[in-house]
This record gives sequence, structure tokens and C-alpha cells, in this order.
Amino acid sequence: MYTDKQEIISFFKSLQDRICQQLEAADGGGKFQEDAWERPGGGGGRTRILQGKRIAKGGVNFSAVHGEMPERITRALGVEPGHFLATGVSIVQHPVSPLVPIIHMNVRYFEMENGLYWFGGGIDLTPHYIDKPDARYFHEQLKAVCDRHHPEFYPRFKKWADDYFYLKHRKETRGVGGIFFDRLNEENEGLSKEAIFAYVKEVGELFAPTYSELIARNQDKPYGERELSWQALRRGRYVEFNLVWDKGTKFGLDTDGRTESILMSLPPVAHWEYSHQPEPGSPEQQTLDLLKKNIDWLSVTD
Repeated sequence: MYTDKQEIISFFKSLQDRICQQLEAADGGGKFQEDAWERPGGGGGRTRILQGKRIAKGGVNFSAVHGEMPERITRALGVEPGHFLATGVSIVQHPVSPLVPIIHMNVRYFEMENGLYWFGGGIDLTPHYIDKPDARYFHEQLKAVCDRHHPEFYPRFKKWADDYFYLKHRKETRGVGGIFFDRLNEENEGLSKEAIFAYVKEVGELFAPTYSELIARNQDKPYGERELSWQALRRGRYVEFNLVWDKGTKFGLDTDGRTESILMSLPPVAHWEYSHQPEPGSPEQQTLDLLKKNIDWLSVTD
């Protein structure tokens, strides 16, 4: 059965619906507000924002944009000029509690009128305070999905995430990583379009139950001003990555996407304290010590 663009768009729309329902249940109070929008050059999307009981600011975006590819994007992607379609779901959740992690997911599809296509996406976790059992649980869920589709997916995409979600100017990872993949197609992977789409779908469906579990584990843990101050500093690092390094942000802005939807990934409040140095041996320093590439989170001990 051939997978066409309408089937992919319909799946991403329905995925947005299911994730929003599950996140509302996990939040226990808030409701998503929807903002439908149209792109002047073609297409549009649905931006949904939750400001709730446990999620301070959460965005779940669907978009399907099309039209003539801007010249700067054709150069950046190394493709021929022409009409394009880009569709997907993009999510960032900033929790109220500093003991609940920030999470991001993106699953997407891109095609050109000449038949070129690829899938991309990934999930990564950014704890304000790294909890090793939570990091291990998160990576176990990712590995299980990857292993059902290809034995090389998890180690390959885990390394890709370590390299991608990295603040070069800070020499630290954004969090405990996850998986990241791009340009998956029949030519590059030796898998059919249907097989790659099946993998992308399962990654998308993994998001809500995994994050709901992490919220439930940590939502009732006590915290105070110290933890909130650290949360604001870590949110600042998140802003730095998304504005300086993230390719999705650049793609959205360069294709004249909707600015509010593109920047929904930013937290409601973030701080930058000049030359902040945590106390040696503190929980904050312990987290910084773990913001490194190539940690095997599946085998970390508590």
C-alpha cells in the first residue's frame, strides 16, 4: 500500500488530537486553547497551548505548509528549487515543578514536487535536575520502539541526539538526550516508505504516555525557591539552544511560518545570571556533571 501525503497529514492531525487529550488528563486542570492559522504562501496549521495546573506552558503544534521553496532553504537543504510540502507535529512542555522535566518531540515529513521525500523527528528530555531512574526509564521506552523497527535505530539515533541537542558554546548537552533522526527515506535506509512511516507513527504515539508517567512520578515532590531559581536558569539554556542552534526554528522563520507558533517552544519565564556557579557537590552541580554526550543511560545506577 502506497503512503501518500494526505495519509501522512491526516495521521499528524489525529496525533495532535490524541496527545492533547492525554496531556490534559496528566495536567489535571488545564485545557488547550487552539489558534488556527494560515500561511500566506500556502498551507497552515493548528497551534494549541496549555497553561495548566502542572504544565506552565505546553505547546502541541500541527502544521502542513506548502508552496515555492525559498532560495535560502534550497541552499541549506541541498535540494533543487521547486514546490515543497512540510508537515508534522511539534511539541514542547515546560512544567510548573522544577522536579518535572521539560520534554520536546517532533515528527515530520518533507517532500518536493520532483518526488524527493524524507521523514524526520525525535524526542529529547531536559530535566532541571537529572534523576537517573527517570532518564533510564525514558531511554528504555525509546529503545523498545526503535528495536521493533531496526536494531541500529536506537544506538544510531541516540548518538545523533547527543550531537544535535548540544550547546556548543556551553559545552553541555541540553539534557539527557533521547533520539533524533532526519532524512529517512527508502534510498538512505533501505526500508520502504511504509516501514519508515510506521516507525515515525510509533515514535509519535510514545510521547504522551511516557511524559504522563514522568509527570506522575515527580509532580508531588516538594520544592522551594532554590529549585525554582535553578529551573529558571535551566530554562535559559533551553532558550539559548532553540534560538541559536535549532534547525526547526530556523526553517520555520525562513519559510515565513507563523512566529507565535514557532516560538511556542520558549518557556514563560527564564533567567540569565552572570557567571552562575553552583556549589560544589550540590544537586545543581551534580546535574551539570551529567550534561555530557555518550552517557549510556540504560545502564546508569541510581
